[in-house]
Amino acid sequence: MIEIMKIGITELATDAIVNAANEGLREGSGVCGAIFRAAGSADMTKACKAIGHCPTGGAVITPGFRLAAAHVIHTVGPIYKGGKTGEPEQLYSAYHSSLDVAKENGLHSIAFPLISAGIFGYPLEQAWEIALGSCKDWLAENDGYEMQIVFAVLDDKIMEMGMHLLARS
Repeated sequence: MIEIMKIGITELATDAIVNAANEGLREGSGVCGAIFRAAGSADMTKACKAIGHCPTGGAVITPGFRLAAAHVIHTVGPIYKGGKTGEPEQLYSAYHSSLDVAKENGLHSIAFPLISAGIFGYPLEQAWEIALGSCKDWLAENDGYEMQIVFAVLDDKIMEMGMHLLARS
């Protein structure tokens, strides 16, 4: 099941929320900064430093600390450079890897931001198509494993585009 909600990701009490992270797993701006601050920057920084690194397209997990969600899955989306240097595959992998990590940890609900569509510059419609395609493919490949997938967005235009593409696919 995939749904799109107009809500701040840090407010969701899913088993995990996904942080649109950087490879060094450092506190950033945007969604990343909001998640670190809501979880407790010192605790999240310590947990991320213990992991050290996450490659683009990969995913790692930490506790959620002070968040309503029990866990944070950190994934690194690509910086958009025109789409010809592997960005679509890396973005697809970021969602897929996050869902794999959730399943490996026995989790059944996950909330995503629209990865790479903010400061990383991925065009919105393409970002949505890859996000929804990756999640749908993962659900099909893991038929029988119950997973609730939520996309948390704050912008009406971005939410409407996602709802339209979800209904169309």
